[in-house]
Amino acid sequence: MTNVRSDSATDDPEVDLSAARATDAELRRIIDTIPVLAWCNRPDGSNEFINRRWQDYTGLSQNAASGWGWKVAFHPDDLGPLWGRWRSMLSSGERGAIEARIRRHDGVYRWFSSRVEPLRDELGNVVRWYGTSTDIDDLKRAQIELQQGQEELRRITDAIPQAIIVLSPEGLPLYTNRVSYDITGVSLEEVTAENYRARVFHPEDVERLREERQAALSRPEPFSNEQRVRGRDGRYRWFLIAYNPLLDADGRIVRWYATGTDIDARKRSEDRTRNENLALREEIGRASMFQEIVGRSEALSRVLSEVAKVAPTDSTVLILGETGTGKELIARAIHEQSKRSSGAFIRVSCGAIPPSLIASELFGHEKGAFTGALQRRSGRFESAEGGTIFLDEVGELPPATQVALLRVLQEREFERVGGNRTYSVDVRVIAATNRDLSSAVSDGTFRRDLFYRLNVFPVRLPALRDRVEDIPALIEYLIPQYAKKAGKVIRSVAAETLTELQAYDWPGNIRELQNVVERAVILCEGDTVSIDPTWLARTDGGTKTAPLVADLVERERAMIEDALRASAGAISGARGAAAKLGIPRQTLESKIKKLGINRHIFRS
Repeated sequence: MTNVRSDSATDDPEVDLSAARATDAELRRIIDTIPVLAWCNRPDGSNEFINRRWQDYTGLSQNAASGWGWKVAFHPDDLGPLWGRWRSMLSSGERGAIEARIRRHDGVYRWFSSRVEPLRDELGNVVRWYGTSTDIDDLKRAQIELQQGQEELRRITDAIPQAIIVLSPEGLPLYTNRVSYDITGVSLEEVTAENYRARVFHPEDVERLREERQAALSRPEPFSNEQRVRGRDGRYRWFLIAYNPLLDADGRIVRWYATGTDIDARKRSEDRTRNENLALREEIGRASMFQEIVGRSEALSRVLSEVAKVAPTDSTVLILGETGTGKELIARAIHEQSKRSSGAFIRVSCGAIPPSLIASELFGHEKGAFTGALQRRSGRFESAEGGTIFLDEVGELPPATQVALLRVLQEREFERVGGNRTYSVDVRVIAATNRDLSSAVSDGTFRRDLFYRLNVFPVRLPALRDRVEDIPALIEYLIPQYAKKAGKVIRSVAAETLTELQAYDWPGNIRELQNVVERAVILCEGDTVSIDPTWLARTDGGTKTAPLVADLVERERAMIEDALRASAGAISGARGAAAKLGIPRQTLESKIKKLGINRHIFRS
């Protein structure tokens, strides 16, 4: 420390020198004692002086640190940025600060913040640089950990397959994750723009939800809404936006966290189901057997809902139900609402064809394959190419034909009877039966593997006695048709007749109801229809044993399927189907196996 003069200096040179040395020593003691690393550099940046704390901390002497020797005390990774910053300050002559790691005498590096001030002469030229270095390692490491935590949190949010948006208490977006950017193409910098919502969300939804959203944002409670989000391609997709608040200790909203889940497929499926259901009902209205599914009962609604869902797919469907419940009509409706609707719908009544000819009827035959095969003939499967084949009474197929059908379902190929060439086929299979195929499997008359292949999506049609609330609507629909044929005008139905019709158990289902109504219209002499109770062929208890047993089996099946549907296919557990039915799990599993129920189709 030089060029220091005391105010009490005299004209005696020796006295002045002694006083200066004393002052210099005092200042050096002060600088060596202050709790920071202090130093002084020349105008070119080379070191002139370091205090005792600097020496003790780094283990470098004054001689070792002088000039450019001080560089060895800094972390090699920090020297580049440090030197660039130092040169900029030397060039500008302005004060500043530099952060870098300094090596301690034991080899440990810690972060320091060095603040630098220039000393100028009367002309404004820098004659010295004075600096202090303060340990900020704990703060720096906390900052680094916080930054790493933020980066980790960002990586986590970017990995979540949902759009995530952080909003202010007023609902203004502050941050979005990578998925949100991938969906919308709106960058993080653009998120804070005033027109963000107008750019991202459908204008109709912004307007529709404006007041509802603002009201919800004012309450510290989670809420959600459904709205359309504009993608990079300019098309809108439906998203479920769920908002969750972050509250401070006083219950005030600090942030809103919004997650967006793509529900476009679900929304479109709902719209498609709704439209297809309408289209299905209209199509049924034009069909000759529309009356078989007239009604609004819960059982019928369930069937129509299942039909609307499975029709657009290409899955194999097994229609189950008693005679006269309209299995062929449902099969046609599935075909008409499928992507194969422009193709053929080929119906095969498996029970009406002799067992010896059924294979030829389905797969065709070569000339001379059997007596009477005078020429090659294509089968029904070839005729249904690109369309749908409906195998009615599929439970009547003989074993050999079951094997051939299984091959078609598994490999989409077959051979004609009497031939060895393999033909590929693109046909959707819809089968129907009024038999209990699970019992047939147990009896060995129907292949288990074929049953599983057919039972991909079972549709069980309710018997008329299970939806008696639909009988008035059915009669209302049937009477005008038969009255028109008979050239009559019918205005009403006798009250006692309606009571009789609803009390009857209809073993022939709707087909039997059609016959009774047609007969009543023909015999009607006025404008009010009535029936003779003797037309309803009731049986006594002794002759009704078999239908009663069959009905109990069907009711048991329906109860089990309803329980599986409610439990999403789960059997055990507090919410499983066994608990819902109030029976042991082993008992339910045994019944499911006996009835041939595929519980996996009920998984949601």
